[in-house]
This record gives sequence, C-alpha cells and structure tokens, in this order.
Amino acid sequence: MHPAMFDWWRHARRASHAWGVSPGCGPSGGCGPVASHGSEWETRFAGPADDGEFGGGPFGVRRPLRFLAHKLDLDDRQVGELARILSELKTERAQAAVDHRRSTAAFADRIADETFDESKVTEVAGGRVKTAESLRDALVRALGKIHALLSPEQRGKLAYLIRTGALSL
Repeated sequence: MHPAMFDWWRHARRASHAWGVSPGCGPSGGCGPVASHGSEWETRFAGPADDGEFGGGPFGVRRPLRFLAHKLDLDDRQVGELARILSELKTERAQAAVDHRRSTAAFADRIADETFDESKVTEVAGGRVKTAESLRDALVRALGKIHALLSPEQRGKLAYLIRTGALSL
C-alpha cells in the first residue's frame, strides 16, 4: 500500500466520525459500527438513495426480477412469466458474451498469422454482426412479451425506469 494512503485513511476516519459515517465499504460508507444509514449527511450529500439489494448488473440492476416486481407491483402470474422472459434474455446475452470472446481470440489469431488475410478477418467480424443481430432480435421479442404482459399503468412505470436509467436494456 502506498504510504500516502495511510494519511488519507486517517483523515477519512476523523472526518467520518464527525459525520457518523464509516469510510469505505460501499456507497453509503457503511459496514463498520460507525455507519449510520439514513443519516443527515447521506440524505443531503450522498444523492438519491439506491435500491439496496437491487444494485447494479447486466440489466442495470443486480436482481432485475425482484426490482421489477417491487417497482411495478407485479402479481404472481406476471412475476412467473417475467422470470421466464428475463431468463431467455439472460441466456442470449451469455451466448453473445461467449461469441464475443471467441471472435476476440479469432482476431488475435489472425493478427498472429504470418500474412494478413482480410477475408478471414471479415468472416470473424461478420460473426460479431450476426451475434449482435441475434441479441437485437431476442431483445425485441422480450420487449414485445413484456409489453403484452403488463397493464398500461405498469408499462408507464417501466418506461419511466428505462428513461431515467434506473433500468437498462
């Protein structure tokens, strides 16, 4: 650890005790005994409260199903159907990630070759385009199913979450 880090840590600990917040351990600073969730400092200066366990992840939140069920007031039937839709989309995204890693390795192999073969590189790049198109199609299908599943009021809430960036596609 860099020696200047010790000075920073001591300063942060002194300042944090005055505010009632522990330095480090997360956005609210709280994992130690000094943490005071919901303190005046957090309310004034830390910005809007995050959604706790909803956190961040591939869909913009760590647990998209729980997040959407909570925010959209979904009933049990809707939750089950949405779980199936999100599972299919997650599978497509995982496959796209595998394809991306595979194409990256293929690009590296083409660079390592003695001569540059533009047709082989174009073929690998075409595979990336096909993967992107497949992912696009899966997203469009999923959004169509979600649209049919939700009530107009729930669709309005979902649109708001997407617009504000609370949920990413």
